[in-house]
Amino acid sequence: MDLHAVGRSGLKVSALGLGCNNFGGRLDEQGSAAVVHACLEAGVTFFDTADIYGEGRSEEILGRALGDRRDEVVVATKFSGGEGPYLAGASRKVVMAACERSLRRLGTDYIDLYYQHFPDPETPVTETLGALDDLVRAGKVRYVATSNFAGWQIAEAEHVARANGWSRPVASQSEWSLLRRGIEAEVVPACAAYGIGVVPYFPLASGLLTGKYQRGEPPPRGTRLGNSALFASWATTAVFDIVERLDTMAKQHGRSLLELAVGWLAAQPTVPSVLVGATKPEQVVKNARAVAVRLSADELAAVSAATAPPPAVFEPARRR
Repeated sequence: MDLHAVGRSGLKVSALGLGCNNFGGRLDEQGSAAVVHACLEAGVTFFDTADIYGEGRSEEILGRALGDRRDEVVVATKFSGGEGPYLAGASRKVVMAACERSLRRLGTDYIDLYYQHFPDPETPVTETLGALDDLVRAGKVRYVATSNFAGWQIAEAEHVARANGWSRPVASQSEWSLLRRGIEAEVVPACAAYGIGVVPYFPLASGLLTGKYQRGEPPPRGTRLGNSALFASWATTAVFDIVERLDTMAKQHGRSLLELAVGWLAAQPTVPSVLVGATKPEQVVKNARAVAVRLSADELAAVSAATAPPPAVFEPARRR
């Protein structure tokens, strides 16, 4: 598994990252541990969770599954996504308390990459970044990052941190896939300009880019589209038109749709790692093979053209 630097930093992560949002929810502890161990076997060293995933259970499960291999991996988690005045937002009170809770749940004394999960319009960015810098100086956090930020918010955080000599965000996490390319307008250019890594989540568009769903057929039981009427509603005629076009292109080059979707993202200059969730060890193996695919320049251009202009098929952005 290739390792890539996160933005301008010295932090290196595996080209494939594991999104742990299923842990403690769709996936129990035993199943989650099996997925984590499959990742370690495949060379995946980047694990992404959040304090709201499974109401905190995701962090607990991940920490126990890693066990004494904690120092061999990069653990990312997030704050600010809770509910209520002292769990939501990004005030100093929220940041400090959330970090302590995440450290306890993860069973560790440091967080490698700490994301502000959502922007907080009610808290000055100086307050949030100052608190995060204090955590870095205290040794509780190694690197700071943003998530679901607009391009201008990324630029603001960069300039405020730089002006005050604080830890600058090294990564920004956003939804990005061949079915959702809106961040290419402002977020990706902002990150490129400031040397910030873009970490895509939902790269397979809730499974629509895996080939598991077919036009005119009900979603299989147990899948995200099969379990949620909201997710199922996104499987529109227009979306299937794009998916089928991409599937045809993939087969022409002897690839799977999964390989095309993940390989295209992995080839983007700002992307150090692609976050892909998994509920079974065999999915980890397939995802690891997909991220190792090297698309030719002609393939990349053709795939980009086939999904442009960026289709807004998943509006509005979902909480993750």
